[in-house]
Amino acid sequence: MAELAQAAAATEVYSPRTVQVWRTLWSWLSFFFQIIAQILRGTTPSLARVLSFVGLRHSLLHNASTGSSSTTTAAFKPLPVVELSTEEDGPGSDVDLPSGPDKLTVVLDLDETLVCAYETSSLPVVIRNQAIEAGLKCFELECISAEKEGEGKPKVNHVTVFERPGLHDFLQQINEFADLVLFTAGLEGYARPLVDRIDVENRFILRLYRPATITTEYREHVKDLSCISKDLCRTVIVDNNPFSFVLQPLNGIPCIPFSAGQPYDEQLIGVLLPLLKHLSLQNDVRPVLHEKFHMPEWFQKHGIPASHWT
Repeated sequence: MAELAQAAAATEVYSPRTVQVWRTLWSWLSFFFQIIAQILRGTTPSLARVLSFVGLRHSLLHNASTGSSSTTTAAFKPLPVVELSTEEDGPGSDVDLPSGPDKLTVVLDLDETLVCAYETSSLPVVIRNQAIEAGLKCFELECISAEKEGEGKPKVNHVTVFERPGLHDFLQQINEFADLVLFTAGLEGYARPLVDRIDVENRFILRLYRPATITTEYREHVKDLSCISKDLCRTVIVDNNPFSFVLQPLNGIPCIPFSAGQPYDEQLIGVLLPLLKHLSLQNDVRPVLHEKFHMPEWFQKHGIPASHWT
């Protein structure tokens, strides 16, 4: 009986401790799952960027290529892929497309739209090899930085550039029915040699760099399309950052950002090409783009009034 009493007493002491241990363990598990949920929602950007390779971009390249402020990056949320779908309303390959002065003007962004670039020294070899093995094409590049060396000489940066899948085929096909213009917020010392590598056929009739952008009340490095054409009925801009075309929201096509972690991306050939072919047949692209993306309403939701755009 004494042994049974001791066992009962031990059980009474042990049970509350067991409950406390389980409660502590459950609290830690709940906290862990909250962290996982935040990562999936994208509210912990530093870890999410590491997982998607985006965080490998060095701040030097971010400043040299986009020049965007941290508030711009944080505020931008890419539109869902489904909003870029053209369904089945695009023209077939046998459609006669406009030529000469009636050509569509397609303005293309560079970084995270056509390519993604990383400072070579900050890009782990294993990540680079995995991207290449998955099918991404890349090349090494030397570009001139805005910074100076100790002796006052321009600093040379070594960059690894990944091409978005289908890039060259995309440029070739678009050039058959449209005039191509490159418009980047990147510095010319960085962007010019990069574009030389991806545009060996000189398909871009015009290249515009950061000095061509303007600063508005709400955003820096805005791309004003009026410097390219006074008639915006037949002009579109493709950019992963919609705030770049805040002055002409009815001419913009928001593009899903591209990174080295997306070797199977199909935006250029599968999404943008059919849409641009369809737009090339329109007398005015703006009604079509407004119906598809509702960008004026999107900007208003982000605190930019209608009076800000033309």
